Amino acid sequence: MLTVDQVMASHKANMETLLGLTSKAFEGVEKIVELNMTASKAAMAEAGDHAKAILSVKDAQELLALQSSMFQPLAEKTAAYSRHLYEIASSSTAEFTKTVEGQAADMQKKITGLVDAAAKNAPAGSETAVAMFKSAVSAANNALESVQKAVKQATDVAETNFNNAASTAMNATKAVAKKR
Repeated sequence: MLTVDQVMASHKANMETLLGLTSKAFEGVEKIVELNMTASKAAMAEAGDHAKAILSVKDAQELLALQSSMFQPLAEKTAAYSRHLYEIASSSTAEFTKTVEGQAADMQKKITGLVDAAAKNAPAGSETAVAMFKSAVSAANNALESVQKAVKQATDVAETNFNNAASTAMNATKAVAKKR
């Protein structure tokens, strides 16, 4: 049976975890806001420079050359922005995952301890019920581990696909820029 001190300690640990996760979430949001501000400032400056360059164009061929010279740097900046945004999201997700996995492992230990304590104090003749309960807890632990592995694999596949898509887009942009 849980004591009042154990319940209070559990609530305190849960509150600390919640506050830690909230702090990590705000850090991620701050990084995204900072990234967007930096990107917006750079885009505004580049738009001004481009407008000035367009106003100084003498003929259509010079205008076409100016326009085509913008494609590759724009694609590279867009890819860099996407990569940075993805890194922020991945980092935040990794922090959440690490915390949740730690909490799950701690909870598994506590449940196993409770089951073991209950089994020791179980009345005679309840061995079958205790064995079934232990089996259910073990199955739940195995299912949780399987889900964690599946999420990790899905995350790895998503990261690989993102990197491949970014690389393909950059190569295609470079090829188009070279043709012009």
